[in-house]
Amino acid sequence: MADYGASNIKVLKGLEAVRKRPGMYIGDTSERGLHHLVYEVVDNSIDEAMAGYCDMIKVTLTKEGSAIIEDNGRGIPVTEHPTEKISAATVVLTVLHAGGKFDKDTYKVSGGLHGVGVSVVNALSKKLDMTIFKDGEIHTQSFQKGIPDAPLASGDSTKKHGTKIEFWPDETIFTETVTFKKEILMKRFKELCYLNPKITIDFRDERDDTKELFHFEGGIRQFVEEMNTKEPLSSAQFFSGSAEDAEGGTVEIDIAMMYCNSDTEKVLSFVNNIKTPEGGTHEAGFRAGLTRSIASYISKNANAKEKNTKITGDDCKEGLIAIVSVRVPEPQFEGQTKGKLGSSYVRPLVQKLFSENFNKYLEETPIEAKAIMEQVLLAARGRDAAKRAKELVKRKDSMSIGTLPGKLADCQSKDPEISEIYLVEGDSAGGSAKQGRDRVFQAILPLKGKILNVEKARLDKILKSDEIKNMITALGCGIGDEFDEERLRYHKIIIMTDADVDGSHIQTLLMTFFFRFLRPVIEKGYLYLAQPPLYRYKKGKNEMYLKDDVDLNNFLIENGIAAIESQTMGDNDLVDLFKLVGHYKMTLKDLENRFALPEVVRYMIENPDIIGTSNEALFKTIEAYIDQLGYNILNKSVTDDQIHLYVQTKDGLEELIIDDVLFTNPQYNSAIEIHARINDHITEEFADQDLLELFEQIESNAKKGAYIQRYKGLGEMNPEQLWETTMTPENRKLLQVKIDDLETASETFTLFMGDEVEPRRNYIETHAKDVKHLDV
Repeated sequence: MADYGASNIKVLKGLEAVRKRPGMYIGDTSERGLHHLVYEVVDNSIDEAMAGYCDMIKVTLTKEGSAIIEDNGRGIPVTEHPTEKISAATVVLTVLHAGGKFDKDTYKVSGGLHGVGVSVVNALSKKLDMTIFKDGEIHTQSFQKGIPDAPLASGDSTKKHGTKIEFWPDETIFTETVTFKKEILMKRFKELCYLNPKITIDFRDERDDTKELFHFEGGIRQFVEEMNTKEPLSSAQFFSGSAEDAEGGTVEIDIAMMYCNSDTEKVLSFVNNIKTPEGGTHEAGFRAGLTRSIASYISKNANAKEKNTKITGDDCKEGLIAIVSVRVPEPQFEGQTKGKLGSSYVRPLVQKLFSENFNKYLEETPIEAKAIMEQVLLAARGRDAAKRAKELVKRKDSMSIGTLPGKLADCQSKDPEISEIYLVEGDSAGGSAKQGRDRVFQAILPLKGKILNVEKARLDKILKSDEIKNMITALGCGIGDEFDEERLRYHKIIIMTDADVDGSHIQTLLMTFFFRFLRPVIEKGYLYLAQPPLYRYKKGKNEMYLKDDVDLNNFLIENGIAAIESQTMGDNDLVDLFKLVGHYKMTLKDLENRFALPEVVRYMIENPDIIGTSNEALFKTIEAYIDQLGYNILNKSVTDDQIHLYVQTKDGLEELIIDDVLFTNPQYNSAIEIHARINDHITEEFADQDLLELFEQIESNAKKGAYIQRYKGLGEMNPEQLWETTMTPENRKLLQVKIDDLETASETFTLFMGDEVEPRRNYIETHAKDVKHLDV
């Protein structure tokens, strides 16, 4: 037995603990944790704004991979700390639980409570530069992995005031990615400016020249109006007020809400500008006040038949869009990432203030109040119908011979941890799967055609669908509020569909059903997508299954590389080089679908130095190349913003536009990056050769005497092939379905699967040219 003594007790000093266990402080070290670093710094600036000392925050993402956050607040104190005997600014950056949020004088309310925010950012950055503009001087200090390079230094004079933090995330901590996504950050900044109408956030992304100024005078009322994408049943209302807590502190409450013609809800809640995705006492108070007020209004104003209808909180949710924002002096959160408010005294304060204002609104606007009442009563009737349908389903099951659906080929194992069920598209593929499976632990449930789109139907209609009833019965765990994980019969639920557009649609319909009614299954990691191979390669007695175009390309390169002779590169280096060339070829193909004259676009990619010039100079270079191709420019327009050409080619007239749409296109920038990596790999031997032509020689060599079959449907495989490629745990590839951001996921399902056509049409029109896989 190993010794266990005093020497085994490790003491992590300074910021070591953060670097050792970063997930304790920022949730995780994935993309979510990476962006949390920016939020921590920005939240400090927002706290300055709530205290009344800041109204402008500048956020910049640089080409070098850093993030810069600058505000015009008071600036972090720079004088010597009375007990630590170093600058107070250095203490804030290097000592956990140090900050100005622990007394009620510096900040009456704040998002940062534990004093670990910016010090955690410092600890998890390979480099951080702090600049403070205070008392007429510029003060600077740099850190590496949380350790100061030198003491705080004072330098030039300035009239500015505020704090500027620039940091580079540490790749050894954030191993998944250290690349910030502007879309994620911009969504958060937009929220902050709705919540704080007096604040402006100036966001810039130097990587693609994005510039956005966020400022919303309308506040959260405007936020609610923007969140609505359906026919409104009421106008957006804004209720605001304050109340005293038990210790004499002031709790400020802002609520905006409206109803629309929908059977889903969108409710966001915030505490001191921090989003609380898991809700808490402030959201509970709002919901309780809403339910009580509507129930009271119905009892007084509904017709005699419906006056005694029992209204639940779920009935009041349908069609509701709301923002609940509270500012609390010393809130109690659950964890550093502040996902849920736990301060119990907040609930009655929110409930009382909201009820008083909402009751007044209902009395003063009878037309809108009636529309809300009818919406809630409709939801109550739907709930009652769904309840009866559920009872009917249960009664039918109990009366049938055996409780499992007839189409289900169940497994022998009764242990859910090793049992798995395949939800298979079509009876034909279902038959192959039943014959090819391992019946000990694999169950098969064939699904006939496309299931009902649950995003467009009420629960009572959903429960009349035979395919959905079969799934619910087979899984055994109930749905919605009745979900019971203990009764779930399989801990791997695998959706297996054809590799075509219809198959993708069926996958989406099933994922919509699981997201809306069996979300814990996804959250527990039980839902998967099977990845059947797209290609079968056969040459002589050798047979290989390949997942997609990338796998096929790589396989052909590895088996056809003998077509290329090199004096300076070995086979392994050549394989690596031509895998890059294959990737480059596919990226150029994507660009060809998006932009005219792909040969000219390729010329620009492979000669990036010509782009930095003026558009006039760029046009002359392109004109010379077009002439070299033997094409004629029939018409041209060259401005500072774009080059617009009509070119006569051997195939006809082409219109080429060169502007920011091209320069910011992800495939275009990816092609430039891949081409640069190719140049890093090649030797002089290949410098003047067309690598795409060599790539075709390699492919041709690998295909010689081979048969390559492209599968479109699972039914094309016999049971042995289906088992070997898609079902055996040794060979198969499964894609696990996860929810990274609950709100974004919900919005995405509403956009693509909901009954509002216009937003979906707008999205398709915007992104139509970016489609990679089109089955026509």
